[in-house]
Amino acid sequence: MRILHTMLRVGDLARSVDFYTNVLGMRVLRTTDRPDQRYSLAFVGYGDESQHAVLELTYNYGVDRYEPGTAYGHVAIEVDDAKAACEAVRAKGGSVTREAGPVKGGTTVIAFVQDPDGYKIELIEKS
Repeated sequence: MRILHTMLRVGDLARSVDFYTNVLGMRVLRTTDRPDQRYSLAFVGYGDESQHAVLELTYNYGVDRYEPGTAYGHVAIEVDDAKAACEAVRAKGGSVTREAGPVKGGTTVIAFVQDPDGYKIELIEKS
């Protein structure tokens, strides 16, 4: 068994695809539009779905905003340099919500950014 994808509901599919591809460097792997069911999907990730877990961005027609809720935590992405990743995100218009630094009570360097729908993305520096 393995994790295939995580689904995030988004309020503007083009805006979210732009964030995940242009700000975080993922690729669009496939898209689906289901007008009869009133939703569109974009699968984004760093590698082919046959080998990598990906994100499924789901846009439900007519819904432009979601509340992430208190149960949702974050998606984690490994990076070579968390500080440099934050600078790159900020330079591309992304929002850094926690600067790079050691995790509380530990030494692993992490940072957090936020996507346009308010979902947190943890950047974990490769050790």
